[in-house]
Formats: sequence, C-alpha cells, structure tokens
Amino acid sequence: MKNALVFTAFAALLAVFVPAARSADPDSRVFELRLYHAAPGKLDALQARFRDHTVRLFEKHGMTNVGYWIPAENPDNLLVYLMAYPSRDAREAMWKAFFADPDWQAAKEASEKDGKLVEKVDASFLALTDYSPKLVIEARSPARQFELRTYTTNEGKLPDLDARFRDHTIELFKRHGLANVAYFHRMDDQPGAANTLVYLLAHKDDAARKAGFKAFGQDPDWQAARKASEENGPLLIKGGVNSVPMSPTDFSPLK
Repeated sequence: MKNALVFTAFAALLAVFVPAARSADPDSRVFELRLYHAAPGKLDALQARFRDHTVRLFEKHGMTNVGYWIPAENPDNLLVYLMAYPSRDAREAMWKAFFADPDWQAAKEASEKDGKLVEKVDASFLALTDYSPKLVIEARSPARQFELRTYTTNEGKLPDLDARFRDHTIELFKRHGLANVAYFHRMDDQPGAANTLVYLLAHKDDAARKAGFKAFGQDPDWQAARKASEENGPLLIKGGVNSVPMSPTDFSPLK
C-alpha cells in the first residue's frame, strides 16, 4: 500500500512537471527569410497576390507564415517575409506541392498577365539561437514597427557576440523598451553561417526605436559589457551592422 501511494504521488508530480519541461524545449524548426525584389511598379500587385492567394496556399500546404514586411526605405522594391517549417526535407516537399497546386498556378498566371511580378528572390535558412526568446506570432493593434538587424563578425568572433547578447544585450534591450522578437544563426550550409547573427526587434514606432537605442548606447552597463567583450579586439567587422526598419503588411500574421 505504501509503495502504491508513493507511485501515485510520483505520477502526480510527473503530470505537473513533464508538460512544463516539454514547453521549454527549444524551437527546432527551420526558418526561411525570403526577400522578393518586385519588378518596377509591381510591388502592390505582388502584395495583392500574397494577400488574396499565396498566404492561404502556404497554409494549405503546411507552411507557417510568420511575418511579412515592407522596408521603410525601399529602393529595391522589396517584400520581406519569414516562414517556418518542421525541417528542410518538409520544406522541400511543401514547396513542391505548392508549386504543383492548380490554385497557385491559376493565381500566378492571372497576376502576371501584364508581366512578371518578381525579378529576383534572395533566401536564407535560419535556426533560432539558444538565447532567442520564444517566437510568438501575434498581431497587435496598432501594428508595431519591426527592425531586421544583421551583424557580421570578425573571424571566430560569433561565439563571443552570442555570449554578449546572451549575458547582457537582450536584457539591456528590454530595459530600454527594445522588444526582442527572435534571434537567428544562418544554418551551417548557408553563406556567412560562421560569422552572422540575424535578429528581429519590435518598436512602438520609429521615434521609440531611436530613443531606445540612444538610451541603450548611453547605458553604463552596456558600455562595460561591450568593453569587456572586446578586450581582444572588436567583435564586428567595420560596417558590420545592417539595420532595416520595416512595417508589417496588412496580411502579416506578426504585427
């Protein structure tokens, strides 16, 4: 009887703690950052095709739409978007099914009767870092401004940059109202995998973005962390920070 009571108590503990442990499992999905260079004058038509057809068809074939954005300064007519898949193999199968879908073929043909909408596609495969917050796909009202930031490190310095973000930067961003959305490394077979950090921040608006970074840059804790991390030389190459403020489209799941 005593053993039965012990077993029952242990089972009850498992019921409490196992779900929590599972919820803390790292997000192992494959992410794909895609940049579509719209043909001149075709960006609105490209967005319409996504709004009316593509987003729904992606979902139909098991893909996860994360977010769609238009850069604030957009000389290249870009539509930027982020997708998620269970694996690279699943991604290939899903895209194959999407391209073969008669509904997609009909939508593409109808939208391109006056010429193609996309001139070029840039894409890279990403994985969340171990210190990235959980990526929550939520639409807020009013919509936030987002910022895609890409850091390029000197050779061998990406682990040091990761450590600085893990131990200092993320919390300091929070302190100054800079919302951490997600942090990524490029997957091992991608160009720049060994020296690139890609991440997304969110801001109330552009004024909040500028004020937040100004306060962050002046924070003595940030200055001390940066100095300590660069005792053996700078972590980033010259000009190694690329920032792209972006606004979510009306059909973006993440806003």
